[in-house]
Amino acid sequence: MTVAPDRPLASEITDILVTHCGLDAEAAARTPAASLEELGMDSLALLELSAVVADRWRVKIPEQAAQLSIGGVAELVARQADPPGHTENSVDIAAPLPLVWDVTNDVARWTELFTEYAVAEILERDGDTVRFRLTMHPDENGVSWSWVSERTADPVTRQVRARRVETGPFEYMRIHWRYDEIPGGTRMTWVQDFAMKPTAPVDNAGMTERINTNSKVQLAVIKERIERAYAGGAR
Repeated sequence: MTVAPDRPLASEITDILVTHCGLDAEAAARTPAASLEELGMDSLALLELSAVVADRWRVKIPEQAAQLSIGGVAELVARQADPPGHTENSVDIAAPLPLVWDVTNDVARWTELFTEYAVAEILERDGDTVRFRLTMHPDENGVSWSWVSERTADPVTRQVRARRVETGPFEYMRIHWRYDEIPGGTRMTWVQDFAMKPTAPVDNAGMTERINTNSKVQLAVIKERIERAYAGGAR
């Protein structure tokens, strides 16, 4: 989505309504919570708004937009113009696949494998499915983020499907782990698909960048720790 970084999206929507749809700017400023219908925007005005929004952001405005405020329209545009997040990151580990599989799926010991987790608490096990709570080390503001996740491991296909149960700032978060044998070891791949809530402090694009950056760091740490353990005799 292309939005001027120093201008709220609601201001851009207001400019469109004033320039193309005949909105009374002063009336809109006096009643920011008023719906477009209450501001006098008829069906023709909404068609014009839809045309400009579709051209500028490739977003479709629904017929019910007349019941939304300008801020509501801006939120709708922002959400639709920000595509869901998707990341894929891999690492090659010089250790046998069975060892990599066992170590990385021992959730109770993730505090020894990842640098970001302070606590990994198993809440429930059901066959190959485990539900657990992760708590991170305090961030720069002293906040320790915590959430419940669930993952199901398939030892036959060497794949894991996981999801956040307590989603926090995410609308959803799904993670797919893949393990492949390669010459000299194992390739482990993380695929994450997610979307942020409108109230989240970062949008999908911003979280994509964060996850890509952090995944590379954690994969490098995991690679080093498993390879060191394997060289030391772990089997």
